[in-house]
Amino acid sequence: MITSVLCYIQKNGKTLMLHRVKKANDIHEGKWNGIGGKIEPNESPEEAVKREVFEESGLKIKKPILKGIMHYPFTNNDEEEWLVFVFTVTKFRGKIIECNEGNLEWIPNKELMKLKMWKADYLFLPLLKNKGIFTGKIVYDKEKIIEKKFYYY
Repeated sequence: MITSVLCYIQKNGKTLMLHRVKKANDIHEGKWNGIGGKIEPNESPEEAVKREVFEESGLKIKKPILKGIMHYPFTNNDEEEWLVFVFTVTKFRGKIIECNEGNLEWIPNKELMKLKMWKADYLFLPLLKNKGIFTGKIVYDKEKIIEKKFYYY
């Protein structure tokens, strides 16, 4: 299982999103994502989200808020299982740099659901506004969702 982080940086009614268009052989090719990546050995999710955001955007975030944990088991053997810690952030400093994985862009929150994203993102992005934490399990077969469950705390 791969453990990773995903961060949605929010400012003035907008969210910083990454359009994945630069990386070769990218499972996310052409999709919009929050900023994130894999958790390294001996790294906490909080340490990983700070490192990943800095590496991909140049921003130093403060006080990331854990909003959810998503589990993505796959049914076909050529895909790996993922566990993703989902954060939001409103406190940050620095200047945005060029990302080698795609283009960073501030998207108005009311436009987020119009972007091309993974199908699960349309389900959990609205939950980022809620108090508390959610967990979810989304089972994909290629890009089709065949099972979904959410729990709220």
